[in-house]
Amino acid sequence: MTKMILTPEQQSILDGAKGETMAKVMKTLVVYGETFGATKMVPVTGEYGHLVTSFGLSVMKPVYALMDQLIQGGALSGQKFSVDPRPLDKNVPSNFLQNLVFGFMYGKQTDYEAQLETLGLLNKDAFTCTCYLEQVGNTPKKGDVLSWAESSAVVYANSVLGARCNRNSGILELFGSIVGCAPYFGFLTDEGRKATWIVEIKTTKKPEAQILGSAIGMKVMEDVPYVRGLDKFLGSELDADATAYLKDFGAATASNGAVGLYHIEGLTPEVVELGEKLIAPDAKTYVIDDAELERVRKSYPCIWKDASAKPKLCFVGCPHLSLKQLHDWTNALAAALEKEGRKKVAIPTVFTSALAVQAEFKKTPDYQKLLDMGVVLSYICPLMYMNNPLCGKQPVVTNSNKLRTYTSARYHTDEEILALLSKGGN
Repeated sequence: MTKMILTPEQQSILDGAKGETMAKVMKTLVVYGETFGATKMVPVTGEYGHLVTSFGLSVMKPVYALMDQLIQGGALSGQKFSVDPRPLDKNVPSNFLQNLVFGFMYGKQTDYEAQLETLGLLNKDAFTCTCYLEQVGNTPKKGDVLSWAESSAVVYANSVLGARCNRNSGILELFGSIVGCAPYFGFLTDEGRKATWIVEIKTTKKPEAQILGSAIGMKVMEDVPYVRGLDKFLGSELDADATAYLKDFGAATASNGAVGLYHIEGLTPEVVELGEKLIAPDAKTYVIDDAELERVRKSYPCIWKDASAKPKLCFVGCPHLSLKQLHDWTNALAAALEKEGRKKVAIPTVFTSALAVQAEFKKTPDYQKLLDMGVVLSYICPLMYMNNPLCGKQPVVTNSNKLRTYTSARYHTDEEILALLSKGGN
């Protein structure tokens, strides 16, 4: 096993200069890093961290005990951090029995949030999987070394922002925020950011972000893809439309595979700077055309008890919707309902987004328009809702490949979702 060389300050923490708890935190990171061949620790330079731990799950007692130990030992985060979404919102449709199960499942949520506040939570509204959005305020700069968890956030930060972060657990990344350094391996290194796959996009139209990401994730798994031909559809600027597309695309690559970094030719910052120098010499090639996307789409199983059941609930926003997406979905839905002569959605529908994004959205006429259509605007994690076995038994539809992958929800394209919400049906 590789032996890590520490700075004098890092070594002193390991030797107990800042207490036994801090020493254990440092030792954990050192042993973890050495397992992956890291020879040193590097400073965490991002302004804020991002965590995903246990969502207040009652069964996660060891996690809460560990966090208590950190607090009691004075091992608080050296940087403020955001954290993944809350699991519960009374405004999201649920019945009496489902609520009883929710109460049991997430019975530690209040205590858990109190622990987070003590450890270094950014603010009371800093619960979202899209912490990098402008309104939330946790947006790293290119080259920043991060101590972040949450697969969709990590892949976005690495790829779209050009920051550097490995895919680690929430606890490990909390440890990194506490001691202010991270093991130097994987995506933190120049070599680890080289693409080992070239993905050629040869579709006749702009591919659905969720299906394209799914196809790439399932093919390359944890490797780094270099995507050619997508800029033809997205343009050469990381504007609100392009970043929203890449947010959803990246989440699908991370959940349908284990992608932590991708490069988009002509668009993402490292490609703009380095071009094909990012491609490893032995890179494999994957061609995606219309037929391949259709093959991937048809491979998704329907695991509803009754495959022909009418949907009882729709989730849009996994990961959380951007401000631009909230406006776009509101206006598209209004147009679809008007075309069908309807005032309200045919299926109970929940749009999810960060509270900070909602605050800006609520300043606009579109907010009332959305409510008038019968849509619930929430801050929850749809995954945590679907983890309730009574909720998971419902026929739920979504435009999120991440939610489809981890739950019983059935995937539909954006166009299909609009049709379901405006017309009803299966």
